[in-house]
Amino acid sequence: MPPAVTSSKSAPNAAPRKKRFVFLLLNRFTMLSFAGAIEPLRIANRVLGSQAYSWALAGEDGKEAVCSNGAAFKLDMGLGEISREDTVLVCGGIDVQDATTKPVLNWLRREARRGAAIGGLCTAAYTLAKAGLLDGKRATIHWENQDSFLEEFEQVRLTKSVFVLDGNRMSTAGGTASIDLMLKIIASDHGEEVANTVADQLIYSSIRTDQDTQRLSIPTRIGVRHPKLSQVIQMMEANIEDPISPADLAEQVGMSTRQLERLFRRYLNRSPKRYYMELRLQKARNLLMQTDMSVINVALACGFASPSHFSKCYRAHYKTTPYRERGTHGVPGGARLSI
Repeated sequence: MPPAVTSSKSAPNAAPRKKRFVFLLLNRFTMLSFAGAIEPLRIANRVLGSQAYSWALAGEDGKEAVCSNGAAFKLDMGLGEISREDTVLVCGGIDVQDATTKPVLNWLRREARRGAAIGGLCTAAYTLAKAGLLDGKRATIHWENQDSFLEEFEQVRLTKSVFVLDGNRMSTAGGTASIDLMLKIIASDHGEEVANTVADQLIYSSIRTDQDTQRLSIPTRIGVRHPKLSQVIQMMEANIEDPISPADLAEQVGMSTRQLERLFRRYLNRSPKRYYMELRLQKARNLLMQTDMSVINVALACGFASPSHFSKCYRAHYKTTPYRERGTHGVPGGARLSI
């Protein structure tokens, strides 16, 4: 057991500050995000030598919640009233739209009116946004769900950060990002030394801040470290709705179109045009699977001039049409967020 650390936030003889977290477990929530949030609290108590943090598991039926890997958790409570001093962390995961029910939304709105701090882990930023709790605020969500989130919640200032704290609203990108958020909270409550000791216990050697972005760098993702290639791909990713021609891309990085072609062929075994098309089709597939946007609006959002051209390109790449893609996955209206 690690030695107890005296909080730098209080005098040695002062009673440690106590805080309770209420974890609202949505149906098919992601276990990793939940574990990454609750375990730092448990370890912080050991480090501090006191019950500085406590928690309760809540859910719509008050009995049991099942996460995306099939494991079931016994709940402590349903959607009853909590203390305004509690912090609510909503744990989302697969098909968060289905899990974001009216009772859940009403409960969150009520507790928000009473002044509770509320956060969304993983895809649960969707739930907070649907409840109107992120209007005008900064937030984040898993990178796979960013496109659909932006289409539905224009009033939210979405970022690509690992986690975001904006007033009494919090959100994380999923996965291990919960650990970073909780270490930030622990450091704020009890000092950096306590948070660093908790990180050591977790074998967590690189604590990220809200300034860190969630995705790997382009060179790491593509397995190639070539500055001009990375620069071109970054421009492609930032200009999906209005694609830039290969000639203009080449000019902006000081190359000829022919040199750019050779660069892509050498490192990625495809032409710049083909790579760009794959990026656009990938975004289109995300929008089809995760939103209720019409196929024509998806096409326009991904830089296709007509639904027929979009459908032709989609079929060539995915071996199915956009309409069948949506129907095959049983998504009425297409609205699904998942990781």
